Amino acid sequence: MRRKLLIDQDTLGPASTNLQSVAILLNAPDTDVLGLGVVTGDHWRDQQVRHALRLLEIMGRPEVPVFPGAERPLLRTPAATAVWEKRHGKLIYNGAWDLARPGKWADPRETRDLPEGNPTTRPAAEAAASAYVRLARAHPGEISLWCAGPLTNIALACRLDPGFPALVRELHFMGGALQPGGGAREFAHTPRREFNVRFDPEAARIVLRAPWPRVTCSPIDASEGVRSSPEMFAAIARAGTPLARYLDQFGQRNRPLWDEVAAATWIDPTLVAESADLFLDVDLGHGATLGDLRCWAPGEEPGLGEIRARVQQHIDPARFFVAFTALCSG
Repeated sequence: MRRKLLIDQDTLGPASTNLQSVAILLNAPDTDVLGLGVVTGDHWRDQQVRHALRLLEIMGRPEVPVFPGAERPLLRTPAATAVWEKRHGKLIYNGAWDLARPGKWADPRETRDLPEGNPTTRPAAEAAASAYVRLARAHPGEISLWCAGPLTNIALACRLDPGFPALVRELHFMGGALQPGGGAREFAHTPRREFNVRFDPEAARIVLRAPWPRVTCSPIDASEGVRSSPEMFAAIARAGTPLARYLDQFGQRNRPLWDEVAAATWIDPTLVAESADLFLDVDLGHGATLGDLRCWAPGEEPGLGEIRARVQQHIDPARFFVAFTALCSG
């Protein structure tokens, strides 16, 4: 049977870990992508919606609707984050709020020309959370929900319809960190702090306490050491397809393939070499650990509604690179 999939992403582009993961999900065999919801995260929602639309045009997939999602986190603001940083130290990465980084700006409604060309198609009029609930009701128990951005849209869907989590087949999300290696300075002193969870921790708390039938977490631990290479993109470029040409021009070399690992392991779970069943939650204290992922072995959890998840720890990198290259060449 073909698998039904909803993608929820902060589709920073062009290419990048965000849109490269979307591309391989769109090319996944025996998969019907019912929609792509976009949330503010790495950049503002409206600009990222345009990157998503342009990728769909390049791949010849205009039938996939793009649902604009949350423009802002549930509670967090740039001002509140600045106050937190004064108390607890600077965050290395702040996504859309990193105004000192090139290509970032303060107005969430502002959009600018895209390097890959501006889209000619338009997003759906329906908001992402509403679309997710509608589609889950139409296909109860059939839809996989794959997420690789802040979880704001998913939390809003849970609040819109408390029965929503039980209607989906599974939740598979990229986010959180336990003990990541790779030497990245983001995790050297704060190994539990990861952007997708930390950017909207209140949304993550709602999602991590919802009654999903099955949950898979693909944390930074599984992907931080899995990096792209010029040789990989050269192999993709030889396919000569529109997607291959796009990735040859814009694909980021020597970067961790965070979201791509989460996507590939949804497509083929046998790529996971090691995993563990853990109970997950997010820290909502007002101190230095706000937004950190918390976890417990079964039987050690506090029992406050935390979800049990299959947490990926290591993947088979050789098989992953073969799969990624093939899916990006179509």
